[in-house]
Amino acid sequence: MFTKDDLKQLQSHGIDPKTAELQINNFVKGFPYINLDRPAIVGDGIKAFNAKEAKKLSYFYDSNSKKYEILKFVPASGAASRMFKHLFEFSETYNGTEKDITGLLNDNQLLPVKQFFDHIKEFAFAKALSKAMRKDDFDLDDCLARNDYKPIIDYLLTEKGLGYANLPKGVLLFHNYPDEPRMAIEEHLVEGANYCKDKEKRAGIHFTVSPEHADRFLDEINRVKEKYEELYDVTYELTFSLQKTSTDTIAVDLNNKPFRDANGKLVFRPGGHGALIENLNDRESEIVFIKNIDNVVPNHPKEDTFLYKKVLGGYLFNLQDSIFEFIEILEDKPDDEDIRTILRFIKTKLGFAIDPDFSAWRKEDKVEYLHRKLNRPIRICGMVKNEGEPGGGPFWVKEANGEISLQIVESSQIDLNDEKQKAILNQSTHFNPVDLVCGVRDYKERNFDLRNYVNPSTGFISIKSKDGKSLKAQELPGLWNGAMSDWITVFVEVPVSTFNPVKTINDLLRPEHQ
Repeated sequence: MFTKDDLKQLQSHGIDPKTAELQINNFVKGFPYINLDRPAIVGDGIKAFNAKEAKKLSYFYDSNSKKYEILKFVPASGAASRMFKHLFEFSETYNGTEKDITGLLNDNQLLPVKQFFDHIKEFAFAKALSKAMRKDDFDLDDCLARNDYKPIIDYLLTEKGLGYANLPKGVLLFHNYPDEPRMAIEEHLVEGANYCKDKEKRAGIHFTVSPEHADRFLDEINRVKEKYEELYDVTYELTFSLQKTSTDTIAVDLNNKPFRDANGKLVFRPGGHGALIENLNDRESEIVFIKNIDNVVPNHPKEDTFLYKKVLGGYLFNLQDSIFEFIEILEDKPDDEDIRTILRFIKTKLGFAIDPDFSAWRKEDKVEYLHRKLNRPIRICGMVKNEGEPGGGPFWVKEANGEISLQIVESSQIDLNDEKQKAILNQSTHFNPVDLVCGVRDYKERNFDLRNYVNPSTGFISIKSKDGKSLKAQELPGLWNGAMSDWITVFVEVPVSTFNPVKTINDLLRPEHQ
């Protein structure tokens, strides 16, 4: 299948030829749909804590967090270009004619564009934009008054000015403050100082970045780091990593043959955020908080965020203590009552359904089964009530071996032509905001090899194009989907106030970001 030159190219990417062959086979076979059993809801798969319980868990976290090595892990490699899609499209056709202006005022499809210009002074980057325009004798207010919007867009998005379309979200100015505006990465520094600080007043934060943005990312974070260290009496231990080329996936044509560029070279595509399981696996920390780069708010609404990070963390500490204790019992000649206690714990506290034939097994088989269920990475996942946001949600899933487990499932993984599966999807009540705290060491304080807990059958296939030709691209099992499918998974309801993503530039106009 591969030529000598292909093999050299695979080697330079760090990709085993057998892995590439398996990926091509995935294109041929396709990935199976997830088999939903039922939605996870409060009382059946999702835990909800009242205010008193939440406060108690937060206190438990504060009382115990200094015992652990804690890391905040922030996927931050995505470019910001998609945030400005409506501005790009508008700029391509707008010429400032009377018809264009009338259309901007009356066309519902252009409402996001009108909203952007009507409220442009409210964005945290407004002063920087105005300054960049003045260098070339453009005045922001004058352009607005004359409905001359193209220079504004150019100086916001291109290298003429701020160059926001070619930057990662992390270094965009998100929020206004009395002294100076803050970038998204600065808000993560503030969060890290609040719930990731150890007994030595150090806070570990890891950002995954893309190669083209790495230098800018480092420059910006080094510029502001000392400010927050002084402000919050903390020393940041900041680390960065790139998505490994070995996690790229081979592209194929529509006939499932390796896709080649004009020079006959194989074409590879990034493996999606699922590739970051490798980056996470390389970390040495014991407890890891995971949160997307754009889900941050300014100081005034942060209280709920801080509280529920500690709620999730405190609940993880509780569960992990019990799990480790039970594993030690299983390794020390447990009696029948011990087995019943552990079985009850797994049924009531963890997201596992027990094999229906369990009671008929020999004792040693029961012990081995329970040990295997307990000795794995743990993730506590915050879930918000679904208010129409696109994305994945919590479900009970029937696995290929007949077992039922809790999983985060994307709509693209569900066969929407199956009316029963579609009905289960429509019954779901909660949404995945990517708000996780993970325990990644075992009871002997050894880090798990997280690559052993990935479900390889949960990848994605999509149609892309290169050089005017269609190709098939493959994404690896998602970081919080298939890449963590064999973890102990617990869902906890968190308030929607903790979920404030910035997917389009106008999201920064929401009250939570002002």
